Amino acid sequence: MICAVIDWRRAARGTVRGLATGPVVTYGVIAVCCAVFLTSPVSGLAPGYGAVDALIAARSGYFERWGVIPAELLAGRPRALLTPLTALFVHGSWLHLLGNMLFLFVFGAMTEERMGHLGFCLFYLGCGCLALFAYAVANAGSEQTLVGASGAISGVLGAFLCLFPRARVTSLFPFLFFLPLRFPAWAVLIFWFMLQGLAAREADSGPGVAYLAHLVGFGLGFVYAWGRFRGGARVKPKPPAAATEGERQP
Repeated sequence: MICAVIDWRRAARGTVRGLATGPVVTYGVIAVCCAVFLTSPVSGLAPGYGAVDALIAARSGYFERWGVIPAELLAGRPRALLTPLTALFVHGSWLHLLGNMLFLFVFGAMTEERMGHLGFCLFYLGCGCLALFAYAVANAGSEQTLVGASGAISGVLGAFLCLFPRARVTSLFPFLFFLPLRFPAWAVLIFWFMLQGLAAREADSGPGVAYLAHLVGFGLGFVYAWGRFRGGARVKPKPPAAATEGERQP
């Protein structure tokens, strides 16, 4: 696992100047995911779910109601059609939630700044839903429940790699004793993508991490950002501007 912290001073200054100019979608998604988790039976903090057996049953029913079940989704059951959207705001554990929110917090602000609030919101939801749907297609007969924002956040990582490849990222690697080392974003994110690919090859069809959804989301995010913002003739040229401290635009 890579824990990254990036210097995005422009976004921070924008937040200080006014909430409307800051990464409100990024912060809003984080707030909603945290609120949903804290009030769910998964957090262990919400009262009223009863003893251990009742709590386990409540968690199982919670995942089945709001998560993606590939077999039901591809069967076209009405209740299942909205689950690729609802599953984006449901997480299976504290570690699952905190890991996803860390990556969204780190890489979401600058991506949202480039795309705009509405564009980033639609991009985030679209990548997440498509990544979950792709996983369901690849595991069409599975009755396992899939939850989490990982596919959407992987899309943000792919877009970030395309838009800000030279941004400097401070990363903590477990195999290097968590020493904080600075690398270009392209090196960190390509390494992350390779890890997901290797893990996907080793993963079985049972419960676990949906690495395929990560790979699909990452690819969708990169391709969208390339076509929308780095597609040559499709992007209107802008007059040259003075360099801004803390960021180098690609």
